[in-house]
Amino acid sequence: MITASGPNRSRRRPGFLQVLAAGLAFASSVVLAADDYVQAPGSTLTFASSFEGEVFTGYFASFTTTMRFDPQQLEQARLEVTIPLASATTANPERDETLQGSDFFSSKLFPQARFVATRFRHLGEDRYAADGALSLRDASHPVTLTFTWKDGAAPVLTGRASVDRLAFGVGGGDWADPGMIPAKVAVSTRVNLMPAP
Repeated sequence: MITASGPNRSRRRPGFLQVLAAGLAFASSVVLAADDYVQAPGSTLTFASSFEGEVFTGYFASFTTTMRFDPQQLEQARLEVTIPLASATTANPERDETLQGSDFFSSKLFPQARFVATRFRHLGEDRYAADGALSLRDASHPVTLTFTWKDGAAPVLTGRASVDRLAFGVGGGDWADPGMIPAKVAVSTRVNLMPAP
């Protein structure tokens, strides 16, 4: 004798399996967000150039970095760096005064530079490239930061970029001669990161 509960249980089983399959499919489609980081103490941002063949270096005493990055989810990556130009120093008061003037940074009129990258490429092992735009003075141009990524609870980004100062109008007038000051400025950074609050 077939009881009423037997056929009912049999008819319910396909519905349960369908719900289970849909749940598993949804779970597999969920993409976790990349990790968000902010700059931690001890980070550095330096630059190097030369004047009439004499090499000099400088650094920005102040800058801020925010980053979203997961090596497995580069499509979600984003890097943003804000640099107060008045914080630049080369340990030479006369040169520093010139650097802040209208021929170079013109920092009173353009107080900060900003680099934003949203396209990231894996170059192999722990090396990556961040293709972004640098806004400096009244210009914005593409700049690529190549960097290594040290993963962990407190990641470290170590990177380099080459910036064409003439494209941004940095070093105008007599200073525009690349024989006096090379057009390309080497920029290096080490950014200690910590999870965003």
